[in-house]
Amino acid sequence: MRIRTLTALAAAALLAISPALTSCSTGGSGDATIVTVNGGEPQNPLIPTDTNENMGGRVVDRLFAGLEYYDASGTPHDEVAQSIDSPDRQHYTIVLKPGWTFTDGTAVTAKSFVDAWNYGALGSNGQLQNWAFATIAGYDDVSANPPRAQTMSGLKVVDDRTFTVDLKQPSIDFRLQLGFAPFYPLPDVAFKDMKAFGAAPIGNGPYTFGDWQHNVRIDLTPNPGYHGGRPARNKGLRFVMYQSYDTAYADLQAGNLDALDVIPDSALATYKQDLGDRAISKPIAYSQHIGVQPTVPHFAGPEGVLRRKAISLAINRDQIAANIFHGTRVPSRDFTAFTLPGFRGDLPGADVLKYNPDEARRLWAQANALSPWSGSYQIAYNSDGGHQAWIEAVANSVKNTLGIEAVGAPYPTFKNIRDEITAKTIGKAFRYGWQGDYLSMFEFLTSMYLSGSQTDDIQYSNPEFDKLLFEAQAAATPEQAYDTLARAQTVLFQDMADIPIFDYDVAAGRSDKVKRADVTWCGLFDFENIEK
Repeated sequence: MRIRTLTALAAAALLAISPALTSCSTGGSGDATIVTVNGGEPQNPLIPTDTNENMGGRVVDRLFAGLEYYDASGTPHDEVAQSIDSPDRQHYTIVLKPGWTFTDGTAVTAKSFVDAWNYGALGSNGQLQNWAFATIAGYDDVSANPPRAQTMSGLKVVDDRTFTVDLKQPSIDFRLQLGFAPFYPLPDVAFKDMKAFGAAPIGNGPYTFGDWQHNVRIDLTPNPGYHGGRPARNKGLRFVMYQSYDTAYADLQAGNLDALDVIPDSALATYKQDLGDRAISKPIAYSQHIGVQPTVPHFAGPEGVLRRKAISLAINRDQIAANIFHGTRVPSRDFTAFTLPGFRGDLPGADVLKYNPDEARRLWAQANALSPWSGSYQIAYNSDGGHQAWIEAVANSVKNTLGIEAVGAPYPTFKNIRDEITAKTIGKAFRYGWQGDYLSMFEFLTSMYLSGSQTDDIQYSNPEFDKLLFEAQAAATPEQAYDTLARAQTVLFQDMADIPIFDYDVAAGRSDKVKRADVTWCGLFDFENIEK
């Protein structure tokens, strides 16, 4: 999912405007048994196929149950599915467990899944997670805009508890995807008014939707009708929408916030001492990039490849990770994340991610020979995301190495920058990233670089890369898949599709009112299992 963080840069003005955003009133709860955790205003209504950033995603994943769910280590387990059978990894028969219902009392049926998946894939619906269905037969016709078909030919309802899925080809990754949010079921009422549904969703997960006070909080309560493998072990969740992680951290220390999954930069040097055994640190599947769309002058075609490579070589990632993040960032070595199965840190072309000022200047001169540089190199970032320090450090590194004007370009909010990126009107480089939803390199590479993906923010398209991605899906063994994905990433390096910057070690913590709060493989809390 898209990375979104909230920190102090816009805090002073926002906190002055709204007393509801002060530390005491946001962090506290009328019921001391409810768990309070940090959150943020979701970008979109809470529709599973249109939620691709982690403030919305952390809520959606509590409200819905899929065919499978992922535990804290990323291992999948059957949830609504009784069986998922395939003789060839291409043709699947899925049978649901009996007795599952949505919180409005209606049954969860095979049609609930098939209708939801078709809705997510339909091009005219503009769902951000459409790419998740790309391996299903008929997706190409349904995802076209305008669509050439309304439903995917690869989905068939057999009876209330059984449906079949036919893929375009065998897939080594399809079953692993089935706990991912786009594959959640939807009740019939959702399709009557999807926007209204997203404002007050009706799900089948471990929690029920309670209340959404926009820009303040979202409350969830345990679902008594849930009978899957991840029941709520607390009395409810409150996602508190902080505009400053410094404020959130102060609340954590004061016991007004129960769990915080991002320690602010200002506390990274001291949080382990501050929190003692309540401090949390571990490697996670989370990566940060700088992208640029091909409509920006000097960044299309061969000139753009040379300039992206030169800029990448001009960035001293090791120094920035040490000085700003105190070792909680790991310089990128590929286009995915270093904790994922199949990761290889020595791919052909990966040297372009190492600081090399002389090579950076050489490539920049080659680009100038094609078209002399003019203007400034601007990197857009959201001011409410805690990105100013590292963006300015990157800009200074580029400026000092290449001798050009390079600056950060702040946007007030995450939504402001995302709206321009998705509308393809941003007109400058921008920071963006991905946080894993399921434990696979395929998710990172498909979502961000597959031609036609709604989350391909840089408008990257290379038929050779697409071909290798699907060839890797069809591999007989994981190792064969990883070999092919390595070749696919070599293509990304040749094109310098974007500029990977950092992978992450999470820095998080719990209050002294909490006896258990584990961070999962992707960096989010294991929310159902937070216990006071």
